[in-house]
Amino acid sequence: MSDPLVLQANANVREAAELLTHPNVSSVLVAEGERLVGCIGAENIVAAVAKGVDLETATAGEVADGDVVTISPDIPLDEALYRMAELDVERLPVTDGGRLLGVVAREPIARRLAEDEPPAPLEES
Repeated sequence: MSDPLVLQANANVREAAELLTHPNVSSVLVAEGERLVGCIGAENIVAAVAKGVDLETATAGEVADGDVVTISPDIPLDEALYRMAELDVERLPVTDGGRLLGVVAREPIARRLAEDEPPAPLEES
């Protein structure tokens, strides 16, 4: 589990937009304290600009998508991987009672599960 890229809900939208310009950053989680309240992706920024939202005065909490799929810390790795594949996402936030604990990523989980697989039996000729 890695530390997520998080903005507080009262941060301005420009800060979220700046974070989204970094390589390999496709979304920013939005929290109030330790509680996850949403997620901002490029599509949220574009929609805000299209509506004429002032990126300096609007807050991350106001433009964030509040419908974020999360997993609990006790979910088995294979189930987390299945859920990410089902949702076609690369990462899922891990929460406990709404409190953001971190983020799990698909590729390391898939690699870990593959390492745990027993080798295939050799075929006899």
